[in-house]
Amino acid sequence: MITQFRHAGICVTDLKASLAFYRDLLGFEIQKQMEESGITLDRILDLKDVRVTTVKMTAPGGGMIELLQFHSHPEKVTTLSRPSNIGTTHIALTVKDMDETYKKLIENGIRFNSPPQLSADGRVKVTFCRDPDGTLIELVEVL
Repeated sequence: MITQFRHAGICVTDLKASLAFYRDLLGFEIQKQMEESGITLDRILDLKDVRVTTVKMTAPGGGMIELLQFHSHPEKVTTLSRPSNIGTTHIALTVKDMDETYKKLIENGIRFNSPPQLSADGRVKVTFCRDPDGTLIELVEVL
């Protein structure tokens, strides 16, 4: 039935800040940016009078995310997601050098749950940070 994983969508409140995080700090590349609206989109999303900016971005080595800033249906972040929440809790990204990545993100004001940790089996270094809206991002370095 499924032929491939297409992308993960991440709703954001400030597209400029999110692009600074995902593109400028993490290294995603913009593939397509669009202003979207219309009856077809209203039907697909089951919302009325949708206006949204979407940015499809690819990661080096593969994988895609789509940032969505809704202009017509803005939502406020009311609580930060937790790893134990039901539903999608985070996205995981592989990094080349955890120590360098952690240092760069800390210097740019990114919040982390903890410094990088060595997994119990010693095969990876892992940590979680948050994007500008508080979405959990897992960073993993395979050792």
